[in-house]
Amino acid sequence: MSTRNGQIRSELVTLLPRLRRFALALSHNRHDADDLVQTAIVRALAQEPAAQLAERLDSWMYKVLRNLWIDERRRRTVRGSVEPVESLIDLAGEDGRTNTEVRSELALAQKVFDRMSPELRTSAVLVIVNELSYREAADVLEVPIGTVMSRVSRARRVLVESLADTPNGDAGTP
Repeated sequence: MSTRNGQIRSELVTLLPRLRRFALALSHNRHDADDLVQTAIVRALAQEPAAQLAERLDSWMYKVLRNLWIDERRRRTVRGSVEPVESLIDLAGEDGRTNTEVRSELALAQKVFDRMSPELRTSAVLVIVNELSYREAADVLEVPIGTVMSRVSRARRVLVESLADTPNGDAGTP
């Protein structure tokens, strides 16, 4: 194994949590997200020369994930299969009350997040959660930087307004 080969494998391991978050934002399903990440990793390892040429491995991997998801959605449209949406919240903790409060807040945020369009959601995950720059997210999504900035701004506004307006825990429709 070459030095660069080992470096790519190490970077992929480091990227796994970020890749999984992005895959969850795309698929809305834990199992689909895991399958998507696994397929993307296999593809990256199989196409190692392309991965080595990538200026930023994370951006390249986001593009791979996005393209794989688009292909999967097309396959499902042709097959007509529909997968059930599962809960994306999986917390562990020792303090039951704190854990319950956190779960409640996260469930509320997740409801609002789930109601966003896929474009808003994927842009928000890349910029807010995975901390890509607007330029990097624009490159991944293959849209102008202004579009990403607008989407992220709208996603933030929807989250803030929906969460601020629902003290009783019943998220409104964004």
